[in-house]
Amino acid sequence: MVQRVALVTGAARGIGAATAQRLAADGLAVAVLDLDEAATKSTVEAIIAAGGRAVGIGADVADREQVENAVARVVAELGPPTVLVNNAGVLRDNLIFKMTDDDWDTVLSVHLRGAFLVTRAVQGHMVEAKWGRIVNLSSTSALGNRGQVNYAAAKAGMQGFTKTLAIELGRYGVTANAVAPGFIETAMTAATAARMGIDFETLKKGGAEQTAVKRIGQPEDVAHTISFLASEGAGFVSGQVIYVSGGPQLGVLF
Repeated sequence: MVQRVALVTGAARGIGAATAQRLAADGLAVAVLDLDEAATKSTVEAIIAAGGRAVGIGADVADREQVENAVARVVAELGPPTVLVNNAGVLRDNLIFKMTDDDWDTVLSVHLRGAFLVTRAVQGHMVEAKWGRIVNLSSTSALGNRGQVNYAAAKAGMQGFTKTLAIELGRYGVTANAVAPGFIETAMTAATAARMGIDFETLKKGGAEQTAVKRIGQPEDVAHTISFLASEGAGFVSGQVIYVSGGPQLGVLF
Protein backbone atom coordinates (compact mmCIF):
# COMPACT_ATOMS: atom_id res chain seq x y z
CA MET A 1 0.00 0.00 0.00
CA VAL A 2 1.31 3.43 -0.95
CA GLN A 3 2.02 5.63 2.07
CA ARG A 4 -0.33 8.58 2.31
CA VAL A 5 1.10 12.08 2.59
CA ALA A 6 -0.12 14.83 4.91
CA LEU A 7 0.60 18.54 4.77
CA VAL A 8 0.25 20.41 8.06
CA THR A 9 0.59 24.20 8.08
CA GLY A 10 1.83 26.13 11.09
CA ALA A 11 3.47 22.91 12.24
CA ALA A 12 6.67 24.18 13.85
CA ARG A 13 5.13 24.25 17.33
CA GLY A 14 1.97 23.90 19.37
CA ILE A 15 -1.09 22.23 17.86
CA GLY A 16 0.53 21.97 14.44
CA ALA A 17 3.60 20.17 15.74
CA ALA A 18 1.52 17.79 17.84
CA THR A 19 -0.68 17.07 14.82
CA ALA A 20 2.26 16.45 12.51
CA GLN A 21 3.75 13.99 14.99
CA ARG A 22 0.44 12.22 15.54
CA LEU A 23 -0.21 11.81 11.82
CA ALA A 24 3.32 10.44 11.40
CA ALA A 25 2.60 7.95 14.20
CA ASP A 26 -0.53 6.98 12.25
CA GLY A 27 1.75 5.99 9.38
CA LEU A 28 1.60 9.05 7.12
CA ALA A 29 4.56 10.87 5.62
CA VAL A 30 4.28 14.47 6.80
CA ALA A 31 5.22 17.81 5.27
CA VAL A 32 5.83 20.23 8.15
CA LEU A 33 5.16 23.71 6.84
CA ASP A 34 5.75 26.97 8.66
CA LEU A 35 6.74 30.53 7.85
CA ASP A 36 10.36 29.88 8.87
CA GLU A 37 11.73 26.58 7.53
CA ALA A 38 14.43 26.49 10.23
CA ALA A 39 11.70 26.49 12.88
CA THR A 40 10.32 23.19 11.53
CA LYS A 41 13.53 21.34 12.38
CA SER A 42 12.52 20.09 15.84
CA THR A 43 9.18 18.71 14.58
CA VAL A 44 10.81 17.01 11.61
CA GLU A 45 13.57 15.53 13.76
CA ALA A 46 11.04 14.18 16.28
CA ILE A 47 9.13 12.44 13.49
CA ILE A 48 12.26 10.95 11.93
CA ALA A 49 13.58 9.84 15.35
CA ALA A 50 10.33 7.93 15.85
CA GLY A 51 10.80 6.15 12.53
CA GLY A 52 8.61 8.37 10.34
CA ARG A 53 9.14 10.32 7.13
CA ALA A 54 8.98 14.10 7.17
CA VAL A 55 10.25 17.19 5.43
CA GLY A 56 10.29 20.77 6.68
CA ILE A 57 9.20 23.52 4.29
CA GLY A 58 9.14 27.28 4.75
CA ALA A 59 6.36 29.31 3.15
CA ASP A 60 3.99 32.17 3.82
CA VAL A 61 0.54 30.60 3.42
CA ALA A 62 -0.89 33.98 2.37
CA ASP A 63 1.45 34.15 -0.65
CA ARG A 64 0.14 32.22 -3.68
CA GLU A 65 3.51 31.66 -5.33
CA GLN A 66 5.12 30.43 -2.11
CA VAL A 67 2.21 28.08 -1.48
CA GLU A 68 2.33 26.61 -4.97
CA ASN A 69 6.10 26.13 -4.72
CA ALA A 70 5.71 24.50 -1.29
CA VAL A 71 3.10 22.03 -2.55
CA ALA A 72 5.33 21.19 -5.52
CA ARG A 73 8.12 20.40 -3.06
CA VAL A 74 5.83 18.13 -1.07
CA VAL A 75 4.94 16.21 -4.22
CA ALA A 76 8.58 15.92 -5.26
CA GLU A 77 9.98 14.93 -1.85
CA LEU A 78 7.17 12.88 -0.29
CA GLY A 79 4.43 12.37 -2.87
CA PRO A 80 1.04 13.93 -3.63
CA PRO A 81 -0.64 15.10 -0.40
CA THR A 82 -4.11 13.70 0.28
CA VAL A 83 -4.40 14.88 3.89
CA LEU A 84 -4.34 18.61 4.62
CA VAL A 85 -4.48 20.32 7.99
CA ASN A 86 -4.90 24.10 7.73
CA ASN A 87 -3.54 25.14 11.12
CA ALA A 88 -1.40 28.22 10.39
CA GLY A 89 -2.58 31.23 12.34
CA VAL A 90 -1.61 34.43 14.10
CA LEU A 91 -3.08 36.72 16.74
CA ARG A 92 -3.37 40.50 16.59
CA ASP A 93 -5.76 41.00 19.52
CA ASN A 94 -7.23 44.36 20.40
CA LEU A 95 -10.55 46.04 21.09
CA ILE A 96 -12.12 47.24 17.86
CA PHE A 97 -11.55 50.96 18.53
CA LYS A 98 -7.83 50.23 18.90
CA MET A 99 -7.52 47.68 16.12
CA THR A 100 -5.52 48.80 13.09
CA ASP A 101 -6.12 47.97 9.45
CA ASP A 102 -2.99 45.83 9.56
CA ASP A 103 -4.25 43.93 12.64
CA TRP A 104 -7.39 43.02 10.72
CA ASP A 105 -5.76 42.30 7.37
CA THR A 106 -2.96 40.14 8.80
CA VAL A 107 -5.27 37.84 10.75
CA LEU A 108 -7.81 37.43 7.94
CA SER A 109 -5.03 36.93 5.41
CA VAL A 110 -3.17 34.19 7.28
CA HIS A 111 -6.24 32.27 8.43
CA LEU A 112 -8.68 32.59 5.54
CA ARG A 113 -6.58 33.48 2.49
CA GLY A 114 -3.95 31.01 3.68
CA ALA A 115 -6.43 28.16 4.04
CA PHE A 116 -7.93 29.00 0.66
CA LEU A 117 -4.58 29.09 -1.16
CA VAL A 118 -3.24 25.89 0.37
CA THR A 119 -6.49 23.99 -0.12
CA ARG A 120 -6.79 25.11 -3.73
CA ALA A 121 -3.21 23.98 -4.39
CA VAL A 122 -3.74 20.57 -2.77
CA GLN A 123 -7.30 19.57 -3.66
CA GLY A 124 -6.39 18.52 -7.19
CA HIS A 125 -4.21 15.74 -5.82
CA MET A 126 -7.10 14.54 -3.66
CA VAL A 127 -9.56 14.60 -6.55
CA GLU A 128 -7.11 12.64 -8.71
CA ALA A 129 -6.67 10.06 -5.94
CA LYS A 130 -10.45 9.97 -5.35
CA TRP A 131 -9.65 10.22 -1.63
CA GLY A 132 -8.81 13.12 0.65
CA ARG A 133 -9.13 14.57 4.11
CA ILE A 134 -9.16 18.30 4.86
CA VAL A 135 -9.18 19.49 8.47
CA ASN A 136 -9.37 23.21 9.19
CA LEU A 137 -8.64 24.81 12.55
CA SER A 138 -11.46 26.98 13.83
CA SER A 139 -11.84 28.02 17.49
CA THR A 140 -14.42 28.58 20.21
CA SER A 141 -13.62 32.26 19.50
CA ALA A 142 -15.76 31.86 16.38
CA LEU A 143 -18.69 32.34 18.76
CA GLY A 144 -17.31 35.72 19.81
CA ASN A 145 -14.54 36.76 22.18
CA ARG A 146 -13.67 40.17 23.56
CA GLY A 147 -10.61 41.73 21.93
CA GLN A 148 -10.63 39.27 19.03
CA VAL A 149 -13.01 40.68 16.44
CA ASN A 150 -10.50 39.85 13.70
CA TYR A 151 -9.68 36.36 14.99
CA ALA A 152 -13.34 35.55 15.70
CA ALA A 153 -14.31 36.61 12.18
CA ALA A 154 -11.54 34.50 10.68
CA LYS A 155 -12.41 31.42 12.72
CA ALA A 156 -16.12 31.76 11.97
CA GLY A 157 -15.16 32.09 8.32
CA MET A 158 -13.22 28.85 8.55
CA GLN A 159 -16.43 27.06 9.45
CA GLY A 160 -18.29 28.32 6.38
CA PHE A 161 -15.24 27.55 4.25
CA THR A 162 -15.17 24.00 5.61
CA LYS A 163 -18.86 23.29 5.01
CA THR A 164 -18.64 24.54 1.44
CA LEU A 165 -15.56 22.41 0.73
CA ALA A 166 -17.49 19.39 2.02
CA ILE A 167 -20.30 20.10 -0.45
CA GLU A 168 -18.03 20.72 -3.43
CA LEU A 169 -15.51 17.91 -2.90
CA GLY A 170 -17.56 15.14 -1.34
CA ARG A 171 -18.38 13.50 -4.67
CA TYR A 172 -14.65 12.92 -5.18
CA GLY A 173 -14.16 11.01 -1.93
CA VAL A 174 -12.85 14.08 -0.11
CA THR A 175 -14.14 15.07 3.34
CA ALA A 176 -13.72 18.45 4.99
CA ASN A 177 -14.18 19.12 8.69
CA ALA A 178 -13.22 21.78 11.20
CA VAL A 179 -11.86 21.40 14.71
CA ALA A 180 -12.59 24.25 17.12
CA PRO A 181 -10.30 24.15 20.16
CA GLY A 182 -11.05 25.90 23.42
CA PHE A 183 -8.28 26.90 25.83
CA ILE A 184 -5.19 24.95 24.72
CA GLU A 185 -1.84 25.46 26.44
CA THR A 186 0.46 26.83 23.72
CA ALA A 187 2.93 29.64 23.18
CA MET A 188 0.06 31.56 21.57
CA THR A 189 -2.12 31.42 24.69
CA ALA A 190 0.89 32.33 26.81
CA ALA A 191 1.37 35.40 24.62
CA THR A 192 -2.29 36.27 25.10
CA ALA A 193 -1.83 36.15 28.88
CA ALA A 194 1.18 38.45 28.60
CA ARG A 195 -0.80 40.87 26.45
CA MET A 196 -3.55 40.93 29.05
CA GLY A 197 -1.06 41.42 31.87
CA ILE A 198 -2.19 38.19 33.54
CA ASP A 199 0.09 35.53 35.00
CA PHE A 200 -0.18 32.50 32.68
CA GLU A 201 -0.59 30.05 35.56
CA THR A 202 -3.46 32.15 36.88
CA LEU A 203 -5.05 32.25 33.45
CA LYS A 204 -4.73 28.48 33.07
CA LYS A 205 -6.31 27.88 36.46
CA GLY A 206 -9.23 30.11 35.58
CA GLY A 207 -9.61 28.44 32.20
CA ALA A 208 -9.68 24.99 33.79
CA GLU A 209 -12.47 26.02 36.13
CA GLN A 210 -14.63 26.95 33.12
CA THR A 211 -14.47 23.46 31.60
CA ALA A 212 -16.52 20.41 32.53
CA VAL A 213 -13.39 18.28 32.78
CA LYS A 214 -11.67 20.85 35.04
CA ARG A 215 -8.47 21.13 33.05
CA ILE A 216 -7.23 23.07 30.08
CA GLY A 217 -6.41 21.36 26.82
CA GLN A 218 -3.07 20.27 25.45
CA PRO A 219 -2.02 20.28 21.79
CA GLU A 220 -2.26 16.50 21.80
CA ASP A 221 -5.98 16.69 22.63
CA VAL A 222 -6.57 18.50 19.35
CA ALA A 223 -4.16 16.24 17.45
CA HIS A 224 -6.08 13.12 18.50
CA THR A 225 -9.31 14.55 17.07
CA ILE A 226 -7.59 15.56 13.84
CA SER A 227 -6.12 12.05 13.61
CA PHE A 228 -9.62 10.57 13.56
CA LEU A 229 -10.92 13.05 11.00
CA ALA A 230 -7.94 12.27 8.75
CA SER A 231 -8.48 8.53 9.01
CA GLU A 232 -10.11 6.00 6.71
CA GLY A 233 -12.79 5.47 9.33
CA ALA A 234 -14.01 9.07 9.15
CA GLY A 235 -15.20 8.81 5.58
CA PHE A 236 -18.85 9.48 6.48
CA VAL A 237 -18.04 12.52 8.61
CA SER A 238 -17.91 15.72 6.56
CA GLY A 239 -18.88 19.35 6.88
CA GLN A 240 -18.78 19.15 10.67
CA VAL A 241 -17.34 21.45 13.35
CA ILE A 242 -16.03 19.54 16.35
CA TYR A 243 -15.41 21.56 19.49
CA VAL A 244 -12.43 20.30 21.48
CA SER A 245 -13.07 22.44 24.51
CA GLY A 246 -13.48 20.22 27.56
CA GLY A 247 -17.24 20.50 27.80
CA PRO A 248 -20.47 21.77 26.26
CA GLN A 249 -20.08 25.37 27.42
CA LEU A 250 -18.65 27.28 24.49
CA GLY A 251 -18.30 30.74 25.96
CA VAL A 252 -15.37 33.10 25.85
CA LEU A 253 -11.85 31.81 26.17
CA PHE A 254 -10.65 34.32 28.72
